[in-house]
Amino acid sequence: MTIAIVGAGLGGLALARVLHVHGIEAVVYERESSRDARGQGGMLDIHTGQQALREAGLIDRFHAIARAEGQDMRLLEPEGTLLLQEDTPDDAPLERPEVDRADLRDLLLDSLPEDMVRWGHAFASADDDLLYFADGGSSTYDLLVGADGAHSRVRTLLTDARPVHVGQNVVEIGIPDVDRTHPDLAAMVGRGNYWVLGDGKSLAAQRNGDGRVRIGLSFYHTAEDWFDTSGIPFDDPAAARARLIELLPGWDPRFTALIAACDDMVVPRSITTLPVGLTWPSKPDVTLVGDAAHLMPPVGEGANMALLDGALLALTLVAHPDDVPAAVREYEREMFERTGTAARMSANLQELLMSPDAGRRMLEFFQPDGI
Repeated sequence: MTIAIVGAGLGGLALARVLHVHGIEAVVYERESSRDARGQGGMLDIHTGQQALREAGLIDRFHAIARAEGQDMRLLEPEGTLLLQEDTPDDAPLERPEVDRADLRDLLLDSLPEDMVRWGHAFASADDDLLYFADGGSSTYDLLVGADGAHSRVRTLLTDARPVHVGQNVVEIGIPDVDRTHPDLAAMVGRGNYWVLGDGKSLAAQRNGDGRVRIGLSFYHTAEDWFDTSGIPFDDPAAARARLIELLPGWDPRFTALIAACDDMVVPRSITTLPVGLTWPSKPDVTLVGDAAHLMPPVGEGANMALLDGALLALTLVAHPDDVPAAVREYEREMFERTGTAARMSANLQELLMSPDAGRRMLEFFQPDGI
């Protein structure tokens, strides 16, 4: 069978890798011109997704690049109250390690034959057994797998569902080489995740493997066009930092010091999700993995579900090599149930984050008996 995978993200690459392990070749079509065409984001908390990496024969190499200390957690309220501090022992198991998204993607890419990924192939449309690219080219397929993310074009072949805004807008900023440039702030943030929650806002600072502290400032209960009315001048990084500090009245000076120390990267991100429990009537030759199938709030499940989607679809195809439609139906039944549960949990956690007393409620989530 000819398997065409649209998108070289984690889900698509996990699918290609597990198929390759079992002697089934596929082609991954990626619109970006190369693996380094754009940044891949920050750290990922990989837990259930480790099952996919075991199926891919990559778990040892994953452990070599994962950061156990990334499991550290500090949780505070805007006025400065420390609610929770968890420091990971040096010999702790890698149950939920952090890993740089780019490193994980490179691990998967490097495990594939070079010609399995076709860069610069932007998917445009498909009909019958042909898929068409934006440059006018085409290719045949027996199974088309959409691994093309939140704004998937392949998804339109299966459902009219579209991502909707969830009332959260994020400004991403960061401090490079923090240990050298701001050792006091580095010590405050620690080795893993540093969360400040409350007042309808959050600051999530995350230590990355390259020494950068990546910070996401979330503003909840805001409209999709909030960036247009927020007064944040994104074309003037210094003024943007000053405006972000203005939007956090009453916050402890330690937190606003983090913002003041950031470099000139100021990126707006609107958060959207697909409907919880999204399904579609099965088609024999098209299916979806990852965010294309079940875009969730960014609370730690999306990457894990994408990895599992890819691995489990591959294993189902291996089990039904002569009956692709049956493999697709079996995969989708399992995927709908598994990711529906994860999406409901993610939606509940998103609701918690948006609550006025988010810090205290998150403390109960992590530690039901309190501090």
